[in-house]
Amino acid sequence: MGVRVVVVDDHRLLAEALASALKLRGHRVLAATAPSAGAAELVISRAPEVCLLGTSTPAEPGVFEPVVRIKRERPQIAVVVLGPVPSPRGIAAAFAAGASGYVRQDERIEGVERALAKARAGEPAIAPGLLQGAFAELLNPAAQPDDEGSRLLRLLTPREVEVLVRVAEGEDTRLIAAGMAIAPSTARTHVQRVLMKLGVGSRLEAAALAARTGLLDRAAPPRGAGEA
Repeated sequence: MGVRVVVVDDHRLLAEALASALKLRGHRVLAATAPSAGAAELVISRAPEVCLLGTSTPAEPGVFEPVVRIKRERPQIAVVVLGPVPSPRGIAAAFAAGASGYVRQDERIEGVERALAKARAGEPAIAPGLLQGAFAELLNPAAQPDDEGSRLLRLLTPREVEVLVRVAEGEDTRLIAAGMAIAPSTARTHVQRVLMKLGVGSRLEAAALAARTGLLDRAAPPRGAGEA
């Protein structure tokens, strides 16, 4: 089943070429455009399932402001960033803004399609190695955890803390369930409770919040503590 998508890229020709390729593969492209003052408004007004946002400068300050606005006004729209071989901080900035994933610009069209499908399903759309590097960058150098991190940590049970650590390491529901020796449905319930308690809408937002506030530094139980 095709994905309803809006394609935004730094270069209009690239946006249009990618849009054409996706159309040929059965996806419904609602618009293809280059970033401008109205890019976020266009995405919000067309209400796609996924916005594919291409950028050549993912680490540049302010580049993901459209993502912040899209997620604030239309949180149901998933945003997947299409960028160069990234710096971890660029990926972290995309996640912190609310993006659902990151795909390298040299990825094959099949990889882009897989990312779109995952994002539409509410799953992280990124290679585990890139995700781990992004959060390692956020955590290093480790700053003193702030009061907000302590407050958030007190909201979670020990079981939920372990789930959050695993989410931050890029594990999906299947891996969380296997690692904690619980059913996938139970793992999914734990994840949803963590999201609710932290007041965020996605796993990536939860991981970014935990890293930003120092919560993970305080949590970090020995791996395997919840696997007995």
